Order: sequence, then C-alpha cells, then structure tokens
Amino acid sequence: MSTELYGQLRPRAFAIAYRMLGSVSEAEDVVQEAFLRMHQTLQRDEPIASPRAYIATLVTRLAIDQLRSARVRRERYVGEWLPEPLVTDPTPAEHAETADSLSLALLVLLESLTPRQRAAFLLREVFDYPYGEVAEIIGTDLDSTRHLVARARNQVRERRPRYYASRREREELAARFFAAAEHGDLHALEALLAQDVALHGDGGGKVPALARPVNGRQRVARTLLAGRSALAPHGGVRLQATEVNGQPGAMVFDAQDRLVGIIGLDIADGQIQTIRSIVNPDKLRHIAQVSDLGARLRAGRRPGNGA
Repeated sequence: MSTELYGQLRPRAFAIAYRMLGSVSEAEDVVQEAFLRMHQTLQRDEPIASPRAYIATLVTRLAIDQLRSARVRRERYVGEWLPEPLVTDPTPAEHAETADSLSLALLVLLESLTPRQRAAFLLREVFDYPYGEVAEIIGTDLDSTRHLVARARNQVRERRPRYYASRREREELAARFFAAAEHGDLHALEALLAQDVALHGDGGGKVPALARPVNGRQRVARTLLAGRSALAPHGGVRLQATEVNGQPGAMVFDAQDRLVGIIGLDIADGQIQTIRSIVNPDKLRHIAQVSDLGARLRAGRRPGNGA
C-alpha cells in the first residue's frame, strides 16, 4: 500500500473508529488492525475495487466487535465513564460539523445505542453514506439498515440536548468561566451557570474525581472551587483555553506544565449547561505529558497518610 493511499484513507478511518468507540487508544488500535488486514489482502494480489469502502467496512466491523467487549469493561469502570477527549482545531468551514458530530455530549449519548445501531447511525447521519453502502458495510439488508438508522435517530433526537450558540458566544462565555474559576470568584461562576447545570467527572479510580454527577448552580460552583482549593497547596494549576471535541474547553496543567485534566463545556442560551472534567491519566496520555498530581492527591487521602 502506498503512503499516499494511506494518507488519504486514514483520516476517515480514524474518524469512524473514534466516534464508534469514544476512545482514542481503542480507535488507533482498530485503525492499525484494519490497515494491516488491507495490506495483507493487497499482498495476496486480491483486488480491492474501492479502497475507501474497503477500509470503512474493516474499521466499522472491527469497531463493532471492540465496542461489544468495551461495554463489558465499562460496566466495571470506577466512577462515571466519559469519552477520551480530543483537542481539536478545525477550520471555520469544518467547525459546525465537527462541533456537532464530535462533541462529548453526542459521544456519551451514543453509548445508549447498540453497536450496530451506532454504526448505522454514524455512517448514515454523520458520514452521509447511502443506505445501500451502509447495509454492505455492517453486513445486513437494506430494510434492516433503514430500521437501525430510524431507531437510532429517534433515540438520539429524544435525548439529544439542543444547544444554539455561535462560536464567538461560546468562546466568550468560556473565557469568562475559566477566568472566574482561576480567580476563585464564586458569584461570577454562579452567574455563568444554568440553574440545572450538571458537572461530570472521570478519574477512572486512578485519581480523585466525582463519584457521581453534581447538579445545580450553587453545588456545581462550590464543587469547582473546592477542587481549586485542594490543588493550591501543590502549587495550583494553570488553565489553557482550547477546543475539546469541537466545543469550548481547557487543558489543566500543574506547576511543572504537565497535564492534569481536560475540561469540556456545553453552552447554550448564554449559560453553561454541562461541564465534563476528564482527569483519568490513561485518557490524557495522547495529548501531553501527564502530571502525577492526581495520584499524589489520592495518596494524601488514604487513612493514616500524613501527607
């Protein structure tokens, strides 16, 4: 396989795998295995009529299998499971599509679908494959494919939050939110949060994180500031605004500029509706060097530890 062909096919292959699995590491494994199988097919001089369709089929089917086993692991996951985040920087033309189909909110929602529903929905609704091609990829007939897509679409539509805000509005509100958090301004934080705002955290049992979601403006604001206070004795943290899965967010660094966590925001109607904090170090290693601050905080909480 030529380097040029690989370069052409890999972005779409990863895009499908990541949206299927919500995990960068698992998506990378699936993509690597798919290209290995494609290479072996070419080595046997077996014809591939459409490399684009062939790699999409391999990636989707491997991701379906991977998702089935991943769900068993996620049932045993410590605390709330959130997707592995991507730090994104799309062009303005790509932004609307990326912000919608890549958002943490949608990836969490897709967890409620069966693996085949998820594949059919993504291929048809996000990647715009014709129904016939979707049927070939997932290995079913046309009527069954239409049924899978319709059921998935209805489930997503019923539960999907509707966030309407321009990119500029989201960025401005996010900047005010992170400034208030860094300065420990409780009243400013509360003013930016929706009345029913939800705060989610994912530490995976590796570092301190929320055991369950926190809801409500006052509780969320106080929880955020309590976390800031816990970090202060260790040199504090620095927030760097970025895009997380196409939405406003920030990377959180320790005093040695190592990554502590990723924060993603859902913004609508001039307020922050949902905050997701991902501090599980296993979900951050693909972004930057990871801090040991969380582990030290966890050790300090153990009974009998004098730290």
